Amino acid sequence: MRYRTGILAALGILALGLAACSSSASTTSPPAISPADTSGAPVAGASAAAPATPPSSQEAKTTVPARQAACGAGQVDVTADVMSPATGHRGVKLTFSLAAGAAPCTLTGYPGVDTGAGGPLRHADRTPRGYMGGLPQGSDEPPTVTLESGRPGAAVVEGIAVDASGNHCPLYTNLLVTPPNSTDTRAVSATIDSCALHVHPVTG
Repeated sequence: MRYRTGILAALGILALGLAACSSSASTTSPPAISPADTSGAPVAGASAAAPATPPSSQEAKTTVPARQAACGAGQVDVTADVMSPATGHRGVKLTFSLAAGAAPCTLTGYPGVDTGAGGPLRHADRTPRGYMGGLPQGSDEPPTVTLESGRPGAAVVEGIAVDASGNHCPLYTNLLVTPPNSTDTRAVSATIDSCALHVHPVTG
């Protein structure tokens, strides 16, 4: 009987020990886990902060040269040079240069040309090119020419020395020249014998 009582007492002590161990188990929550493990990889479910976008580099400012204004009255000097004759063709080269003290300016298109002393009044027809000069083939659009000190523009006036019947044409000793888009007409000395005149655009 004493032996049985001892066994029951031992079992009771063991039960109390197990209950004590069970009640002493920690109920504290585990420490918070970092959004990234030690390898640096983000943990699933963690919201990763978006990387800051570096400021865009400032674009280099491009300096655009101001467009030159069209030449006005008093800004252009006009001179003329007789070109060498060729198989009955006659020509005069008109040079448009910047007047002293004038600001750079532009010329675009055809100058106005009329005959002066030496015969009946003739108005030069405007044509892109001819036997003595003008625009290159395939280009009929007059260029815009900027006149600067030492950088003039030029245009060619031309005609034929004889008419359809073979008669000699009048010999003119000057021409009345008006720069493109202007009313500033100049009388320039130049000799040209022709029954009809043609003028080509100003080129650089």
